[in-house]
Amino acid sequence: MDAKEAASLGEVARIQAEARGDAIAFQFEGRSTSFRQFNANANKVANALLAEGLKKGTRVCYLGKNSDHYYETLFGAAKAGLVMAPVNWRLAPPEIVYIVNDCRAEVLLVGPEFIELARKIAPELPSVRRIVAMEGGAPEWSTYEAWRDAQSDKAPGVTIDWNDVVVQLYTSGTTGRPKGAMIRHSGILGMRRQNPETQAEWNKWSADDVSLVAMPVFHIGGTGWGITGIVNGAKGVVAREFDPGKVLDFIEQDRISKIFMVPAAMQIVVRNPRARDVDYSRMKYILYGASPIPLDLLRECMEVFGCGFVQMYGMTETTGTIVALPPEDHDPKGNARMRSAGKPLPGVEIAILDDAGNPLPPRAVGEIATRSIANMAGYWNMADATAKTIDKDGWLRTGDAGYVDEDGYVYIHDRVKDMIISGGENVYPAEVESAIYGHPDVADVAVIGVPDEKWGEAVKAVVVKKPGRDPKPDDIIAYARERIAGFKTPKSVDFIEALPRNPSGKILRRELREPYWAGKERRVN
Repeated sequence: MDAKEAASLGEVARIQAEARGDAIAFQFEGRSTSFRQFNANANKVANALLAEGLKKGTRVCYLGKNSDHYYETLFGAAKAGLVMAPVNWRLAPPEIVYIVNDCRAEVLLVGPEFIELARKIAPELPSVRRIVAMEGGAPEWSTYEAWRDAQSDKAPGVTIDWNDVVVQLYTSGTTGRPKGAMIRHSGILGMRRQNPETQAEWNKWSADDVSLVAMPVFHIGGTGWGITGIVNGAKGVVAREFDPGKVLDFIEQDRISKIFMVPAAMQIVVRNPRARDVDYSRMKYILYGASPIPLDLLRECMEVFGCGFVQMYGMTETTGTIVALPPEDHDPKGNARMRSAGKPLPGVEIAILDDAGNPLPPRAVGEIATRSIANMAGYWNMADATAKTIDKDGWLRTGDAGYVDEDGYVYIHDRVKDMIISGGENVYPAEVESAIYGHPDVADVAVIGVPDEKWGEAVKAVVVKKPGRDPKPDDIIAYARERIAGFKTPKSVDFIEALPRNPSGKILRRELREPYWAGKERRVN
């Protein structure tokens, strides 16, 4: 049986254990795990979680950087009928507490960098009954290997449904509350069941492929990319976190053939002084997403890396990529199609809708909507938000404005929502504004995204001072940093006499953004 025909994520591990045996599934900091051992370890994790008394559908949280053991816990949770919810460790402690409590996690797995943080917040996590220290360092908690290896490596025998939720990834909330996007086994595996004849060359894998998992696992780009390697029986080299120098080492020493990065990461790697001295002869494709790539950066990457490039468009709510621009449409001289995100993958429907939900003709700008087996099940415990995002016919509204040309290429024009994407991270203005409003010198504030050469977009706060007060930008930035994650904190602050508003009082963000985006072809970067 082919792993692409598996009926659940856990079954993928079993099938690859039988098919690939002693071939390496994951490599992490000197530790290699075969497909056979990976499946056995996942079975042990499943049995350990069930021994804790967890019922089907219970959430398990992972607060840690990338590790091969994260994937063991993910597949173990899948085998036990549980749901893995990796937590963005870049968030501020109150945000982390909110997520763990929101999903009512009963087990919390903690990486070594976050032991002290976990100790501090543990009293605020009433649902958590067991904390496991992934790499030790906490005498009061079980170490991961001891907790795992106390159990049998036999399959737990839990019945898993194709449409069960298996992963819950949190996205930034428009009102400051993160939303848990529920991803199903079918969403992860269903897209891989397409006819091989319709599969693009760049999307084909061989047993000789080696992928680098460098994006954080709390994103679909990290969790999804690691799963892709397992499903295709390829070796995955896991980087604890993104480090441009180490990425170059991995490429050269581990003979990486495929990697997924956001454009901001590509720029950091290609500008590294060593970048032009590395052997890229094994590199087949660099897949990139979260934002388009500037033409000058693409030219530089094509020259240095000498491989195929694939732009990918998708979101957490679509279990990752739904639209792709293939290597043949990437031209260092530039072409019209490079302004697009590409064409829908097989099995994905795309529609452009007007405000009333009616489909629009080619080249008419509206909201991009999508329908496929990859769409999420909905937002955890947020029925209203789910209903606003997915309609009764299964169309998921992306919040992006754009159009489709006569050949089916999708062009992203702007955002319907006010979300900012900075270095691949989603930032919602309302959340940042809420963090700044309490500053004693601030009368009013609006947050916008402005072009940034390194990060694609940077967060900017536009502030109205209270009468007689004279705050400094650094004061406001520092105030926000105490309350929200660093990547959400404004990189700059401008002062203004009054914010532009419409008659109903809504801030006219487009008017605020315009001077910074003047001359840009599109209002996303």
